[in-house]
Amino acid sequence: MSQEYNVEELLEKLKKSEEEAARYKRICREEAKKNAELSAKVASAVCELESVLKSKSWRITAPLRWFFTLLRKIPGISHASKVFNNIRLYGFKHTVKKIKMVIRRRRGEKRALNHSYDLNAQRAFVFEKPVKFSVIVPLYNTPENYLREMIESVKAQTYSGWELCLADGSDDGHPEVERVGLEYAKEDERIKYKRLDKNFGISANTNAAIQMATGDYIALFDHDDKLHPAALFEMMKAISEKGADFIYTDEAKFSKDETKDAYHFFHKPDFSPDMLRSYNYICHFTAFSRELLDAVGAFRPEFDGSQDYDIILRLTEKAKNIVHIPEILYFWRCHPDSVASNISAKPYTVEAAKKALAEHIERIGLRGEVTDSQVPSTYRIKYEIKGEPLVSILIPTKDHIDDLDFCLRSIYEKTTYKNFEVIVIENNSQEEKTFEYYKTAEQTYPRLRVVYWEHEFNYSKINNFGATYANGEYFILLNNDIEILTPEWIEEMLMFTQRSDVGICGMMLYYPDDTIQHAGVIIGIGDVAGHSHKYYPRGETGYFSRLTIAQNYSAVTAAAMMVRKSVYNEVGGLEESFAVAFNDVDFCMKVRRAGYNIVWTPYAEAYHYESKSRGYENNKAKVKRFHLEVDNFISRWGDELESGDPYYNPNLTLESEDFSLR
Repeated sequence: MSQEYNVEELLEKLKKSEEEAARYKRICREEAKKNAELSAKVASAVCELESVLKSKSWRITAPLRWFFTLLRKIPGISHASKVFNNIRLYGFKHTVKKIKMVIRRRRGEKRALNHSYDLNAQRAFVFEKPVKFSVIVPLYNTPENYLREMIESVKAQTYSGWELCLADGSDDGHPEVERVGLEYAKEDERIKYKRLDKNFGISANTNAAIQMATGDYIALFDHDDKLHPAALFEMMKAISEKGADFIYTDEAKFSKDETKDAYHFFHKPDFSPDMLRSYNYICHFTAFSRELLDAVGAFRPEFDGSQDYDIILRLTEKAKNIVHIPEILYFWRCHPDSVASNISAKPYTVEAAKKALAEHIERIGLRGEVTDSQVPSTYRIKYEIKGEPLVSILIPTKDHIDDLDFCLRSIYEKTTYKNFEVIVIENNSQEEKTFEYYKTAEQTYPRLRVVYWEHEFNYSKINNFGATYANGEYFILLNNDIEILTPEWIEEMLMFTQRSDVGICGMMLYYPDDTIQHAGVIIGIGDVAGHSHKYYPRGETGYFSRLTIAQNYSAVTAAAMMVRKSVYNEVGGLEESFAVAFNDVDFCMKVRRAGYNIVWTPYAEAYHYESKSRGYENNKAKVKRFHLEVDNFISRWGDELESGDPYYNPNLTLESEDFSLR
């Protein structure tokens, strides 16, 4: 069967292929040239270094260098050296701020360790319906001193309704583990010890310990860590007062003595499903009901290395009442072989974690790809986007056409998502050139139209008005002083906002000097609300990697947020009594009250040239209005402010946005 060829098309393809080949050759030549230049620079630097190391002056000054190295190890001089170096690099003002933060952190750590618990009162307290905790510990070649300290920390619990189940998979070279286990089991009938035939692996060993358990709640505990004496009492309180079926606490790390060298204090948020899908922030100390465990099944050996992550994902899927105790009640011991010390000690844990996440999102009816995030052992889920729904971008504006055009150009030149429209909401501009620009913009940019709000400035009313012209299933509220940086910014927010459990998604915003302007909103900072990690340098990882992961917050800024149209209408849009300030925070609080999560993602980025159009609170009328809106917010959300932000932690400061301790 003969086939006809279009000669012109073939010639055109051949021409393009030749051009492409020539382009690649040119790129290769340029790269080779760069590599040659780099190699020459490296060789030159090595020669210079060798010259210095072989010089007489370097040998003569060796004792002096040794002396100063020794001097820098003295604590006081070491600290002074760091201070002077910080002043040299970042300036006096930044250094003073950092010193204050360190002082606050040290004070906060001291308070976190010295809980205001009356341990004797706890021991005497009688609960109406006490439960038994089965503390589960798989043992494997545990050093004797670690083992004894672990067991003693359980024996020291102020709540006596517990049993300790020790399943020992140690090898024959560590008979002391069995000796110590049997010794304690003989002394206290609440301690159960079982020698396993061999080391079956962490999951199977843990399951063996669970099979020994007779308690109402299972508590997970590592063989070389320690508990605070009040740990089980506080968990019992959570069960008695809140009906908790899954409980977790804050934690810290230590090397030798948790009362003296504790560090890396992790003050966690309450249950945050998107943060949990970014890494296992729950971890220790964790307890859950026997009924809940029976519903999801035991530990699975194929997830060894991240077996806790796998079971926590499964348990939280089914739990009816997850309670977080915001106190340091668990201490991870750090030593060279522990994951607490270094994730690279057990690299297989990362693959097991990603597998657990992939199965988790499939179980809950979502589709997506699990990848590594920026920080080791943190993860990013790229959720599958269903279809290509229309997205309406609402941009209120008044004059400042240079800023608006800059914003529009960044949208139209960079955005990879095709199905969007832009609605510019004009509000009382005074310059003739503004209106001339609108005509040009409508002709220049496809799917753009200008609508006119001819009343006083009220951000909430303006957006609600603009929303009536929007045809999209999703709205993006966007300031006119935004410059889009991420081409996939719409996809990055849409993948979250299309989920039925999510109402709003916000994005990462930077000041022009590459410091952070917005990375989520925390309720209660500055009496009302403040931006997470404000003024942190771009590229910082933040408090326990929170600048690098998708997570839940109480609110995000409307300077750049996506919301489902149905959710926007369900809660009645923006509250119009907030003309300028806190309308976005109030809006997010309404959306949360309606049962939806708020998500913030670091993977959609933009510059925010804040307050260019409206200006700042710099006259009496504006200041008065601002205070009225503060009072309005407090009157509407006083209970929530009193309770504290669930995605923050009561041990963290409300005086600044830097996540330092109170």
